[in-house]
Amino acid sequence: FFFSLRCKAEGGHAPSQRHVALLPPFPLRDFLCLRSQVPKMTTIYVFSNVVSGRGSVLNVKGDVEMDALVMDGKTLASGAVSAVRNIANPVQLARLVMDKTSHACLTAEGASKFARAVGIPEVSQESLITEYARMRWTKNLAPDANPVESQMGKMGTVGAVAVDREGNIACATSTGGMLNKMEGRVGDTPCIGSGGYADNQTGAVSTTGHGEAIMKVTLARLILFHMEQGQTVEAASDVGLAYMKSRVGGLGGVVTVDPQGGWGARFNSLQMAWAAAQDDRLHYGLYAGERFSESLQTP
Repeated sequence: FFFSLRCKAEGGHAPSQRHVALLPPFPLRDFLCLRSQVPKMTTIYVFSNVVSGRGSVLNVKGDVEMDALVMDGKTLASGAVSAVRNIANPVQLARLVMDKTSHACLTAEGASKFARAVGIPEVSQESLITEYARMRWTKNLAPDANPVESQMGKMGTVGAVAVDREGNIACATSTGGMLNKMEGRVGDTPCIGSGGYADNQTGAVSTTGHGEAIMKVTLARLILFHMEQGQTVEAASDVGLAYMKSRVGGLGGVVTVDPQGGWGARFNSLQMAWAAAQDDRLHYGLYAGERFSESLQTP
């Protein structure tokens, strides 16, 4: 599962370019690359608007700060980073926090020091900033701007959940946060139970949307609670999203999977780009009710 994120990031393109390319039609080589390296993998789920890293949204000062989380459903091990700068792929750093430390989350300069210690190269801020991100940052500096409304359903978070043939489950979420956020703001993404959660006994969820709203209802764990009560993946996802909207006025989306391979990509925002690979079929969509499908067989 975790190779799937690296496969995209190391495929010769900037991460934002790779993930924007996941909008229909989806390139098959991302999934074929993963399947060739992880033969036991039967299901991979991804939603993508813009990967954190290059193309991230900017904070109020015009800088990139990123959060990421990974979680292993077999052991409940997890790793996260928050408010990191100058890291091209923060989800890789979060994985190393899980594997190489006794902590669940490292933040800001502490995370940067750890990255240097384990050999993760630093990159310049300018290499992470795109013209589009700079344009939207400038636009949302206006006194009457609404950065949350401007961003919803358009860009920000990348998430994935997966299950293998043995029922082992994992999740990962990575984001640049909210447009024009305060310096040092940390959202839902690195918070276990909010930005994501994985448990072999129930399933896995990765979330996207307004981080403050997601944290108030611990959306990922809330959805898994409803699955524990017997609801299907899609029903539990819909109930969790509806509760967040009615209780705190929050919009967002999730990708969810259960140990049997049942899955859902659900959202109440305007749109959410998503893809699901199961057996030899690729499914994907962007708007509500939209679902395309094509073969994953090598041409």
